[in-house]
Amino acid sequence: MTFIQNYLSQFNLDSILTTVFNKLLSLILLYIVFLITKKLVHLSVKKLLAPSLKLARQDQGRQKTITRLVENILNYALYFILIYWVLSILGLPVSSLLAGAGIAGVAIGLGAQGFLSDLVNGFFILIEHQFDVGDVVRLTNGPITIEGTIVSVGIRTTQVRDADGTLHFIPNRNILVVSNKSRGDMRARIDIPLSPRADLEKVAQVIEAVNEKYLSDYPTIKDCVVLGAQASPSGQFSYRVHLTVENGQQSYIYHTFYGLYQEALVQAGIELPQISIMAGNPK
Repeated sequence: MTFIQNYLSQFNLDSILTTVFNKLLSLILLYIVFLITKKLVHLSVKKLLAPSLKLARQDQGRQKTITRLVENILNYALYFILIYWVLSILGLPVSSLLAGAGIAGVAIGLGAQGFLSDLVNGFFILIEHQFDVGDVVRLTNGPITIEGTIVSVGIRTTQVRDADGTLHFIPNRNILVVSNKSRGDMRARIDIPLSPRADLEKVAQVIEAVNEKYLSDYPTIKDCVVLGAQASPSGQFSYRVHLTVENGQQSYIYHTFYGLYQEALVQAGIELPQISIMAGNPK
């Protein structure tokens, strides 16, 4: 009992409570300063960097890409400083830990090899202008394919939102093949299924009549090429039309004109068997 009393008497409760209170107060003040600094950094990027990019005549997608990338880098720097100061306030010898373990050892321990791969691949994606925020892309890595709209480009990850609204976070090192659907005009490939006994001359006349009547109503259509009768590897007989349109409009134009062609052919008495078809991209 005497031993326990002697042991407890070594501790100064008032001093311990004062130290804990001071550290807690310091952490709260540090967090407040961090939030204010982060807000000021983001405002500075929007007020200073964004107007500079506009003066440099960068397109809107490129402006958003560079702006978000800069914000991403600054966020990483701020969080690193925050963690450093939190450890310092708690009394941990951060510098000694780094020096004792070795920066290389700490980096490997934190999985920096993959992080560096993300940085390098992200750097080349940005320099080569492979995609920007707002572009519709298909990203491929072996059997894995993700298609959607670029939401954000960071130094470590790229965010893609697909057709059903799912937001994908993709490490830059896993982006091996980029298929950008927002560069230049696209193509809507319309395959109209036909019976082998169909009158092709009559079909051609109907298709031409639809084109003459409606093409001028859609200024996003740049060109129309009627390829005519086609046979798929499965033996399905069809009539193919290629419509070259502004990027982003291929799906709308495809569905619109497929409906117009189908309705006109049915009214002309031409039988159309059912088949699944799709819009394609220019080659």
